Amino acid sequence: MTYQVLARKWRPRTFSELVGQEHVLRALVNALDNQRLHHAFLFTGTRGVGKTTIARVLAKALNCETGVTSAPCGTCSACREIDEGRFIDLIEVDAASRTKVEDTRELLENVQYSPTRGRYKIYLIDEVHMLSNHSFNALLKTLEEPPPHVKFLLATTDPQRLPVTILSRCLQFNLKQLPKELIRGHVTNVLKAENVAADAAAVALIARAADGSMRDALSLLDQAIAYGGGELREADVRTMLGTIDRSQVFALLDRLAAGDAAGTLDCAARLAEQAPDFSDALAELVSTLHRIAVVQAVPGAAGDDWDDREEIVRLAAAMSPEDVQLYYQIGLIGRRDLPMVPDARSGFEMVLLRMLAFRPSGGDVAAQEVPARSAGTSPVAPKPATRPAGASAVKNPVVREAAADEWAVIVGRLGIDGLVRELAANCVLKERRDDALHLVLGASHVHLHNNKFEKRLEQALQQYYKTPLALRVEIGEQQSHTPVQLAAQHDRERQRHAVEAIEGDSNVQALREVFGAKIVPDSIYPVE
Repeated sequence: MTYQVLARKWRPRTFSELVGQEHVLRALVNALDNQRLHHAFLFTGTRGVGKTTIARVLAKALNCETGVTSAPCGTCSACREIDEGRFIDLIEVDAASRTKVEDTRELLENVQYSPTRGRYKIYLIDEVHMLSNHSFNALLKTLEEPPPHVKFLLATTDPQRLPVTILSRCLQFNLKQLPKELIRGHVTNVLKAENVAADAAAVALIARAADGSMRDALSLLDQAIAYGGGELREADVRTMLGTIDRSQVFALLDRLAAGDAAGTLDCAARLAEQAPDFSDALAELVSTLHRIAVVQAVPGAAGDDWDDREEIVRLAAAMSPEDVQLYYQIGLIGRRDLPMVPDARSGFEMVLLRMLAFRPSGGDVAAQEVPARSAGTSPVAPKPATRPAGASAVKNPVVREAAADEWAVIVGRLGIDGLVRELAANCVLKERRDDALHLVLGASHVHLHNNKFEKRLEQALQQYYKTPLALRVEIGEQQSHTPVQLAAQHDRERQRHAVEAIEGDSNVQALREVFGAKIVPDSIYPVE
């Protein structure tokens, strides 16, 4: 028996079998049930989302021997012949291979004649945007005044190339790309029906690689089953697709979270040994960062269907939301710029180094030594580092309030970095005793409430005070400003002064008066 590929074997034959596109199905079903039938339908959307499949089901619904219905029987001769592609009154045309006006005129010569067997003569024109302008003109008259026994079903991946005169004469249905979850569910059902053993992670890889196309998903599934010898395993699918091992992405993010440049480059070197597509590697990194950000914002978002849930939750606790957002943005821009670099690996490494260079280390109040305060004087805030416009950084604290300033100065002298620094800089000092220190961390930074970080901070404080003491960090309402908040206040103040200085500059005023120049406040940033 001849093998039938999964994409054809599992092609839907009724509206109820279709996966997704409910907005299109609802309109078509209601139109069929109420006998409100237009003469021309245009189905648009990317490849493999169901355009021609829906058109063929619609052709069955119009010509089923039981009558015009939204649920064709599938057993009558008309339904069977349409499924088998041999129904004489369903004329399927690939416009990509018949672009000449002569082809279109020949096609339309028999429009005026009644259907041979069916209720309607149906013209299904695939990739209709490939027709020439003369062909569209030839088609236009028939679309404008079609005989009552003719229906046109047009499909295209590029509706913008269709003349507006054609678009205005069709009911247009835009088919959407299918979400990964829906594709994964359908692929899982197909595997069960085909009695194929599969890993959940392998199915997820297939769903992601399909990029919204169910047909592509089933084609990849066919290939993966053949590659795996009748089974679907994650390692085999990764090798087949050329995707990188997720564990390497997690290792890379661990090194980035720790601010370890040497370790980050070492991970990149191990990744390069597999000769990956570095654009895909960046895409995998960005995708993982997205899920980490989701878990940080909504802790319960990590469902049981995430095969790497534990790793994502762990990284969400280990990385600050600011770092995650920054890495995500740098990764996106880096992927866009990757084709322009002379060497893909060096471009990939530069993206990683850029993440480390621009991470909010400027906000480390310990990064710069804070001058000691002599008796009777106010503490002196460290000088903020200059940064380019658009760079995201936490500023050094401005000393304004006694308790908050005291804690900012202490943190500035501890010599801590990384996530321990983030913990300290986002706390306020509630109470200081000879043998204990009590800090309060805001609820928005609960991801920093970590025993390991607190132990390292406690050790740093013991070294600073040169005495044993116990550190207690609680989640609660903060009664004063944290070092990070003080830094932000100072940053806003400096920004305001910079804008005022520009607006008050005589040269700038002259440019405004003579040339009508305008000041863009967001483009101004203070410099030392």
